[in-house]
Amino acid sequence: MTITTDAARVPFSKLGLPPETTRVLHKRGFYEAFPIQAAVIPDVLAGRHVAGRAPTGSGKTLAFGLPIVARLRNAAPLRPTALILAPTRELAEQIMKELVPFTKAHGHWAVALYGGVGYGTQVGALKRGAELVVACPGRLEDLLASGSIELDDVETVVVDEADQMSDMGFLPAVRRIVDRTPAERQVLLFSATLDGPVAALVDEYQHEPVRHEHGPTGPDIASARHEFWTIERPGRVALTAEVANRLGSTIVFTRTRHGADRVARQLAKQGVTAAAIHGGRNQRQRTEALAQFKEGTVGALVATDVAARGIHVDGVSAVVHFDPPEDATTYLHRSGRTARAGASGTVVSLVDPSRRRDAARLIGELEIDAEPTDPDPSSLIAAPADEPAAVEGGPDTGVVKFFNAARGYGFIR
Repeated sequence: MTITTDAARVPFSKLGLPPETTRVLHKRGFYEAFPIQAAVIPDVLAGRHVAGRAPTGSGKTLAFGLPIVARLRNAAPLRPTALILAPTRELAEQIMKELVPFTKAHGHWAVALYGGVGYGTQVGALKRGAELVVACPGRLEDLLASGSIELDDVETVVVDEADQMSDMGFLPAVRRIVDRTPAERQVLLFSATLDGPVAALVDEYQHEPVRHEHGPTGPDIASARHEFWTIERPGRVALTAEVANRLGSTIVFTRTRHGADRVARQLAKQGVTAAAIHGGRNQRQRTEALAQFKEGTVGALVATDVAARGIHVDGVSAVVHFDPPEDATTYLHRSGRTARAGASGTVVSLVDPSRRRDAARLIGELEIDAEPTDPDPSSLIAAPADEPAAVEGGPDTGVVKFFNAARGYGFIR
Protein backbone atom coordinates (compact mmCIF):
# COMPACT_ATOMS: atom_id res chain seq x y z
CA MET A 1 0.00 0.00 0.00
CA THR A 2 1.31 3.46 -0.92
CA ILE A 3 0.11 6.61 0.81
CA THR A 4 1.40 10.03 -0.19
CA THR A 5 1.54 12.07 2.98
CA ASP A 6 0.92 15.66 1.96
CA ALA A 7 -2.19 16.25 4.07
CA ALA A 8 -2.74 19.10 6.50
CA ARG A 9 -1.20 18.93 9.94
CA VAL A 10 -2.94 16.97 12.69
CA PRO A 11 -2.68 17.60 16.46
CA PHE A 12 -0.30 15.18 18.17
CA SER A 13 -3.00 14.57 20.76
CA LYS A 14 -5.14 12.89 18.07
CA LEU A 15 -2.52 10.34 16.97
CA GLY A 16 -2.80 7.83 19.82
CA LEU A 17 0.40 8.80 21.60
CA PRO A 18 0.51 8.39 25.39
CA PRO A 19 0.15 11.48 27.62
CA GLU A 20 3.82 11.28 28.71
CA THR A 21 4.80 11.90 25.09
CA THR A 22 2.32 14.67 24.35
CA ARG A 23 3.30 16.50 27.56
CA VAL A 24 6.92 16.66 26.39
CA LEU A 25 5.84 17.76 22.92
CA HIS A 26 3.67 20.55 24.30
CA LYS A 27 6.42 21.66 26.67
CA ARG A 28 8.69 22.04 23.66
CA GLY A 29 6.01 23.98 21.76
CA PHE A 30 5.03 21.16 19.39
CA TYR A 31 1.27 20.79 19.03
CA GLU A 32 0.66 19.75 15.42
CA ALA A 33 2.36 16.90 13.57
CA PHE A 34 4.05 17.35 10.22
CA PRO A 35 2.43 15.32 7.41
CA ILE A 36 4.96 12.46 7.57
CA GLN A 37 4.46 12.27 11.35
CA ALA A 38 0.67 12.24 11.12
CA ALA A 39 0.84 9.42 8.58
CA VAL A 40 3.54 7.23 10.14
CA ILE A 41 2.85 7.43 13.90
CA PRO A 42 -0.47 5.51 13.90
CA ASP A 43 0.98 2.75 11.70
CA VAL A 44 4.04 2.29 13.92
CA LEU A 45 1.85 2.25 17.03
CA ALA A 46 -0.23 -0.47 15.37
CA GLY A 47 2.88 -2.59 14.83
CA ARG A 48 2.94 -2.33 11.03
CA HIS A 49 6.07 -2.35 8.91
CA VAL A 50 6.63 1.05 7.30
CA ALA A 51 8.69 2.09 4.27
CA GLY A 52 8.94 5.87 4.25
CA ARG A 53 10.35 8.19 1.61
CA ALA A 54 10.95 11.58 3.12
CA PRO A 55 13.62 14.25 2.71
CA THR A 56 15.84 15.44 5.52
CA GLY A 57 14.09 18.10 7.59
CA SER A 58 10.59 16.64 7.12
CA GLY A 59 10.29 15.51 10.76
CA LYS A 60 10.79 11.80 10.18
CA THR A 61 12.91 11.26 13.31
CA LEU A 62 9.92 12.00 15.53
CA ALA A 63 7.68 10.14 13.07
CA PHE A 64 9.36 6.85 13.90
CA GLY A 65 10.89 7.82 17.25
CA LEU A 66 7.78 8.84 19.18
CA PRO A 67 5.80 5.62 18.63
CA ILE A 68 8.92 3.50 19.23
CA VAL A 69 9.50 5.16 22.60
CA ALA A 70 5.80 4.82 23.43
CA ARG A 71 6.01 1.05 22.85
CA LEU A 72 9.36 0.43 24.59
CA ARG A 73 9.48 -2.57 26.89
CA ASN A 74 11.87 -2.66 29.87
CA ALA A 75 15.23 -4.14 28.92
CA ALA A 76 17.63 -6.51 30.64
CA PRO A 77 21.34 -5.56 30.79
CA LEU A 78 23.00 -5.69 27.33
CA ARG A 79 19.64 -6.58 25.70
CA PRO A 80 17.90 -3.52 24.21
CA THR A 81 14.34 -3.78 22.93
CA ALA A 82 14.54 -1.22 20.08
CA LEU A 83 17.29 -0.46 17.59
CA ILE A 84 17.79 2.49 15.23
CA LEU A 85 20.57 2.22 12.63
CA ALA A 86 22.10 5.43 11.25
CA PRO A 87 24.91 5.87 8.70
CA THR A 88 26.99 8.51 10.51
CA ARG A 89 28.09 9.46 14.00
CA GLU A 90 26.54 12.91 13.67
CA LEU A 91 23.16 11.54 12.65
CA ALA A 92 23.19 8.94 15.43
CA GLU A 93 23.92 11.66 17.97
CA GLN A 94 21.24 13.92 16.51
CA ILE A 95 18.58 11.18 16.69
CA MET A 96 19.64 10.40 20.24
CA LYS A 97 19.31 14.04 21.35
CA GLU A 98 15.85 14.32 19.78
CA LEU A 99 14.51 11.22 21.50
CA VAL A 100 16.13 11.37 24.96
CA PRO A 101 13.54 13.78 26.44
CA PHE A 102 10.83 11.27 25.51
CA THR A 103 12.66 8.17 26.78
CA LYS A 104 13.24 9.95 30.09
CA ALA A 105 9.56 10.84 30.34
CA HIS A 106 8.74 7.14 30.00
CA GLY A 107 11.40 6.03 32.48
CA HIS A 108 13.65 4.40 29.87
CA TRP A 109 17.33 4.65 28.92
CA ALA A 110 18.81 5.33 25.49
CA VAL A 111 22.38 5.15 24.21
CA ALA A 112 24.12 6.09 20.94
CA LEU A 113 26.80 3.69 19.70
CA TYR A 114 29.39 4.98 17.21
CA GLY A 115 33.11 4.94 16.63
CA GLY A 116 35.69 7.63 17.28
CA VAL A 117 35.14 7.49 21.06
CA GLY A 118 35.94 4.97 23.78
CA TYR A 119 33.84 1.92 24.50
CA GLY A 120 33.48 2.41 28.27
CA THR A 121 30.58 4.83 28.45
CA GLN A 122 28.63 3.03 25.74
CA VAL A 123 29.08 -0.42 27.29
CA GLY A 124 28.20 1.03 30.70
CA ALA A 125 24.87 2.30 29.36
CA LEU A 126 24.14 -1.12 27.87
CA LYS A 127 24.91 -2.80 31.18
CA ARG A 128 22.43 -0.48 32.92
CA GLY A 129 19.75 -1.86 30.61
CA ALA A 130 19.30 0.80 27.90
CA GLU A 131 16.06 0.02 26.10
CA LEU A 132 16.73 2.11 22.99
CA VAL A 133 19.98 1.88 20.99
CA VAL A 134 20.87 4.29 18.18
CA ALA A 135 23.87 2.86 16.38
CA CYS A 136 26.24 3.11 13.45
CA PRO A 137 26.76 -0.32 11.88
CA GLY A 138 30.54 -0.51 12.42
CA ARG A 139 30.56 0.13 16.16
CA LEU A 140 27.50 -2.07 16.69
CA GLU A 141 29.19 -5.01 14.97
CA ASP A 142 32.28 -4.49 17.14
CA LEU A 143 30.14 -4.66 20.28
CA LEU A 144 28.27 -7.70 18.99
CA ALA A 145 31.58 -9.47 18.34
CA SER A 146 32.79 -8.74 21.89
CA GLY A 147 29.54 -9.92 23.49
CA SER A 148 28.78 -6.44 24.85
CA ILE A 149 25.30 -6.40 23.33
CA GLU A 150 22.67 -8.95 22.30
CA LEU A 151 19.84 -8.29 19.86
CA ASP A 152 17.60 -11.25 20.77
CA ASP A 153 15.05 -9.01 22.55
CA VAL A 154 14.79 -6.31 19.85
CA GLU A 155 11.16 -5.81 18.85
CA THR A 156 11.55 -2.86 16.47
CA VAL A 157 14.38 -2.08 14.03
CA VAL A 158 14.69 1.24 12.16
CA VAL A 159 16.99 1.67 9.17
CA ASP A 160 17.30 5.44 8.77
CA GLU A 161 18.76 7.15 5.68
CA ALA A 162 18.87 3.78 3.90
CA ASP A 163 20.01 5.38 0.64
CA GLN A 164 23.04 6.84 2.42
CA MET A 165 23.70 3.43 3.97
CA SER A 166 23.81 2.06 0.44
CA ASP A 167 26.03 4.87 -0.90
CA MET A 168 28.51 4.32 1.94
CA GLY A 169 28.65 0.54 1.49
CA PHE A 170 26.90 -0.29 4.78
CA LEU A 171 24.07 -2.49 3.49
CA PRO A 172 25.94 -5.79 4.02
CA ALA A 173 26.50 -4.81 7.66
CA VAL A 174 22.86 -3.72 7.98
CA ARG A 175 21.75 -7.14 6.74
CA ARG A 176 24.05 -8.95 9.18
CA ILE A 177 22.72 -6.87 12.06
CA VAL A 178 19.02 -7.24 11.19
CA ASP A 179 19.54 -11.00 10.74
CA ARG A 180 20.54 -11.17 14.42
CA THR A 181 17.20 -9.75 15.59
CA PRO A 182 14.09 -11.94 16.07
CA ALA A 183 12.25 -12.96 12.89
CA GLU A 184 9.00 -11.39 14.15
CA ARG A 185 10.49 -7.92 14.73
CA GLN A 186 8.85 -4.80 13.30
CA VAL A 187 11.03 -3.17 10.62
CA LEU A 188 10.80 0.53 9.72
CA LEU A 189 12.84 1.91 6.84
CA PHE A 190 13.28 5.55 5.86
CA SER A 191 15.12 6.85 2.85
CA ALA A 192 15.23 9.70 0.35
CA THR A 193 14.58 7.06 -2.34
CA LEU A 194 12.90 3.68 -2.23
CA ASP A 195 14.34 2.11 -5.37
CA GLY A 196 17.44 0.07 -6.28
CA PRO A 197 19.27 -1.51 -3.32
CA VAL A 198 16.83 0.11 -0.88
CA ALA A 199 13.89 -1.59 -2.62
CA ALA A 200 15.70 -4.94 -2.23
CA LEU A 201 16.05 -4.25 1.49
CA VAL A 202 12.32 -3.54 1.75
CA ASP A 203 11.45 -6.78 -0.04
CA GLU A 204 13.83 -8.81 2.12
CA TYR A 205 12.98 -7.58 5.60
CA GLN A 206 9.52 -6.02 5.58
CA HIS A 207 6.19 -7.84 5.63
CA GLU A 208 3.36 -6.09 3.79
CA PRO A 209 4.78 -2.64 4.57
CA VAL A 210 2.71 0.49 4.45
CA ARG A 211 4.54 2.87 2.15
CA HIS A 212 4.44 6.58 2.93
CA GLU A 213 5.89 9.14 0.56
CA HIS A 214 6.39 12.80 1.33
CA GLY A 215 8.13 15.64 -0.46
CA PRO A 216 10.43 15.59 -3.49
CA THR A 217 12.45 12.50 -4.38
CA GLY A 218 15.70 14.41 -3.90
CA PRO A 219 17.00 17.70 -2.51
CA ASP A 220 14.88 20.63 -3.70
CA ILE A 221 17.62 22.67 -5.34
CA ALA A 222 15.19 24.63 -7.49
CA SER A 223 14.73 27.18 -4.70
CA ALA A 224 18.48 27.89 -4.56
CA ARG A 225 20.46 30.29 -6.71
CA HIS A 226 23.22 28.48 -8.62
CA GLU A 227 26.45 30.15 -9.72
CA PHE A 228 29.33 28.56 -11.63
CA TRP A 229 32.29 30.91 -11.38
CA THR A 230 35.41 30.38 -13.46
CA ILE A 231 38.52 31.08 -11.41
CA GLU A 232 42.11 29.87 -11.16
CA ARG A 233 42.87 27.83 -8.05
CA PRO A 234 45.03 30.48 -6.28
CA GLY A 235 42.05 32.83 -6.11
CA ARG A 236 39.53 30.35 -4.69
CA VAL A 237 40.14 30.94 -0.98
CA ALA A 238 39.70 34.72 -1.19
CA LEU A 239 36.54 34.29 -3.27
CA THR A 240 35.13 31.71 -0.84
CA ALA A 241 35.86 34.08 2.05
CA GLU A 242 33.95 36.84 0.30
CA VAL A 243 30.95 34.57 -0.21
CA ALA A 244 30.97 33.61 3.47
CA ASN A 245 31.36 37.22 4.58
CA ARG A 246 28.47 38.37 2.40
CA LEU A 247 26.04 35.53 3.09
CA GLY A 248 26.95 34.20 6.52
CA SER A 249 26.56 30.52 7.39
CA THR A 250 28.42 28.66 4.61
CA ILE A 251 29.38 25.02 4.02
CA VAL A 252 32.46 24.55 1.84
CA PHE A 253 33.08 21.19 0.17
CA THR A 254 36.53 19.83 -0.62
CA ARG A 255 37.61 16.55 -2.14
CA THR A 256 40.06 15.41 0.56
CA ARG A 257 40.59 15.59 4.31
CA HIS A 258 43.89 17.39 3.85
CA GLY A 259 42.17 19.89 1.58
CA ALA A 260 39.46 20.54 4.16
CA ASP A 261 42.04 21.27 6.87
CA ARG A 262 44.05 23.49 4.55
CA VAL A 263 41.04 25.51 3.34
CA ALA A 264 39.81 26.01 6.93
CA ARG A 265 43.21 27.43 7.91
CA GLN A 266 43.33 29.66 4.83
CA LEU A 267 39.83 31.00 5.43
CA ALA A 268 40.82 31.88 9.00
CA LYS A 269 43.68 33.95 7.59
CA GLN A 270 41.09 35.74 5.43
CA GLY A 271 39.10 36.66 8.54
CA VAL A 272 36.43 33.94 8.30
CA THR A 273 36.03 31.73 11.36
CA ALA A 274 36.13 28.20 9.98
CA ALA A 275 36.22 24.60 11.17
CA ALA A 276 36.92 21.38 9.29
CA ILE A 277 34.86 18.21 9.59
CA HIS A 278 35.98 14.93 8.03
CA GLY A 279 36.65 11.27 8.81
CA GLY A 280 40.17 11.98 10.05
CA ARG A 281 38.95 14.04 12.99
CA ASN A 282 37.86 12.34 16.20
CA GLN A 283 34.27 12.44 17.37
CA ARG A 284 34.84 15.21 19.91
CA GLN A 285 36.36 17.43 17.22
CA ARG A 286 33.56 16.71 14.77
CA THR A 287 30.84 17.29 17.34
CA GLU A 288 32.43 20.54 18.50
CA ALA A 289 32.84 21.84 14.93
CA LEU A 290 29.22 21.09 14.08
CA ALA A 291 27.96 22.64 17.32
CA GLN A 292 29.95 25.83 16.72
CA PHE A 293 28.58 26.05 13.19
CA LYS A 294 25.01 25.62 14.39
CA GLU A 295 25.53 28.26 17.09
CA GLY A 296 27.05 30.70 14.58
CA THR A 297 30.41 31.03 16.33
CA VAL A 298 31.94 29.41 13.23
CA GLY A 299 30.93 31.06 9.96
CA ALA A 300 32.18 28.39 7.57
CA LEU A 301 32.20 24.61 7.89
CA VAL A 302 34.67 22.93 5.55
CA ALA A 303 33.67 19.34 4.87
CA THR A 304 34.42 16.29 2.77
CA ASP A 305 31.55 14.47 1.09
CA VAL A 306 31.46 11.49 3.46
CA ALA A 307 31.52 13.65 6.60
CA ALA A 308 28.78 15.83 5.16
CA ARG A 309 26.35 12.90 5.30
CA GLY A 310 25.72 13.80 8.93
CA ILE A 311 25.32 17.54 8.47
CA HIS A 312 21.67 18.46 8.91
CA VAL A 313 21.60 22.15 9.82
CA ASP A 314 18.75 24.53 9.11
CA GLY A 315 19.51 28.09 8.06
CA VAL A 316 22.61 27.43 5.93
CA SER A 317 22.90 30.46 3.66
CA ALA A 318 25.36 29.13 1.10
CA VAL A 319 27.18 26.09 -0.21
CA VAL A 320 30.52 26.44 -1.99
CA HIS A 321 31.86 23.63 -4.16
CA PHE A 322 35.53 24.49 -3.60
CA ASP A 323 36.49 21.26 -5.36
CA PRO A 324 34.12 20.06 -8.12
CA PRO A 325 31.61 17.34 -7.22
CA GLU A 326 32.26 13.88 -8.58
CA ASP A 327 28.92 13.78 -10.42
CA ALA A 328 25.40 15.21 -10.52
CA THR A 329 24.29 13.09 -7.55
CA THR A 330 27.10 14.49 -5.40
CA TYR A 331 26.21 18.02 -6.53
CA LEU A 332 22.61 17.46 -5.46
CA HIS A 333 23.61 16.04 -2.09
CA ARG A 334 26.06 18.85 -1.33
CA SER A 335 23.76 21.61 -2.58
CA GLY A 336 20.84 20.22 -0.58
CA ARG A 337 22.51 21.52 2.61
CA THR A 338 21.06 24.96 1.78
CA ALA A 339 17.60 26.12 0.63
CA ARG A 340 15.97 23.65 3.02
CA ALA A 341 12.41 23.61 4.36
CA GLY A 342 11.21 26.24 1.90
CA ALA A 343 14.04 28.69 2.58
CA SER A 344 16.23 30.13 -0.16
CA GLY A 345 19.99 29.75 -0.50
CA THR A 346 22.98 30.18 -2.77
CA VAL A 347 25.19 27.50 -4.32
CA VAL A 348 28.54 28.56 -5.77
CA SER A 349 30.72 26.20 -7.82
CA LEU A 350 34.33 27.24 -8.39
CA VAL A 351 35.31 26.11 -11.88
CA ASP A 352 38.85 25.81 -13.22
CA PRO A 353 39.07 27.56 -16.62
CA SER A 354 40.11 24.24 -18.19
CA ARG A 355 36.93 22.56 -16.86
CA ARG A 356 34.28 24.92 -18.25
CA ARG A 357 33.01 22.24 -20.62
CA ASP A 358 32.64 19.78 -17.74
CA ALA A 359 30.70 22.41 -15.78
CA ALA A 360 28.39 23.05 -18.73
CA ARG A 361 27.74 19.32 -19.04
CA LEU A 362 26.89 19.10 -15.32
CA ILE A 363 24.50 22.05 -15.63
CA GLY A 364 22.76 20.26 -18.47
CA GLU A 365 22.37 17.07 -16.44
CA LEU A 366 20.94 19.01 -13.52
CA GLU A 367 18.62 21.08 -15.73
CA ILE A 368 19.25 24.22 -13.72
CA ASP A 369 19.35 27.82 -14.88
CA ALA A 370 23.07 28.60 -14.80
CA GLU A 371 26.19 28.93 -16.94
CA PRO A 372 29.93 29.30 -16.29
CA THR A 373 30.71 32.99 -15.82
CA ASP A 374 33.30 35.27 -14.28
CA PRO A 375 32.97 35.69 -10.50
CA ASP A 376 30.55 38.37 -9.33
CA PRO A 377 30.33 38.23 -5.51
CA SER A 378 28.87 41.73 -5.41
CA SER A 379 25.65 40.26 -6.84
CA LEU A 380 25.14 38.05 -3.80
CA ILE A 381 22.53 39.28 -1.35
CA ALA A 382 21.69 37.53 1.90
CA ALA A 383 18.23 35.99 1.85
CA PRO A 384 15.53 37.86 3.77
CA ALA A 385 13.87 36.26 6.76
CA ASP A 386 11.13 33.83 5.75
CA GLU A 387 8.58 35.41 8.06
CA PRO A 388 9.40 39.03 8.91
CA ALA A 389 8.48 39.71 12.51
CA ALA A 390 7.00 42.88 13.87
CA VAL A 391 9.28 44.71 16.26
CA GLU A 392 7.39 46.09 19.22
CA GLY A 393 8.19 49.52 20.48
CA GLY A 394 7.24 53.18 20.23
CA PRO A 395 6.94 55.34 17.13
CA ASP A 396 9.98 53.65 15.56
CA THR A 397 8.26 50.25 15.45
CA GLY A 398 9.14 48.45 12.19
CA VAL A 399 9.51 45.10 10.54
CA VAL A 400 12.61 42.92 10.52
CA LYS A 401 13.43 42.48 6.82
CA PHE A 402 16.61 40.50 7.33
CA PHE A 403 18.53 39.02 10.22
CA ASN A 404 21.73 37.00 9.89
CA ALA A 405 21.93 34.96 13.09
CA ALA A 406 25.38 33.63 12.27
CA ARG A 407 26.89 37.10 11.97
CA GLY A 408 24.63 38.88 14.45
CA TYR A 409 23.23 41.77 12.44
CA GLY A 410 20.06 42.61 10.56
CA PHE A 411 17.93 45.31 8.97
CA ILE A 412 14.66 46.80 10.14
CA ARG A 413 12.28 48.70 7.90
